[in-house]
Amino acid sequence: MASLAWLLIPLFAAIGAAIWGSWAARDRTQGDISELAGYARFREAMANADQARVKADAHSSSSAHSASDAV
Repeated sequence: MASLAWLLIPLFAAIGAAIWGSWAARDRTQGDISELAGYARFREAMANADQARVKADAHSSSSAHSASDAV
């Protein structure tokens, strides 16, 4: 009976390795597509924020000159 128990250990290890192998080899292309779409949205948001900052800087520099003329 003890020898049967020792034979079950490698059997369970092989079953566990097969389960892990099938999980590790799964198709994950769906996650890559959503990640790339999220990165594209991030780049668009950063470009829009940069354009808004340039416009705000231009507006603040023109108003700063008019304020210094009053002094």
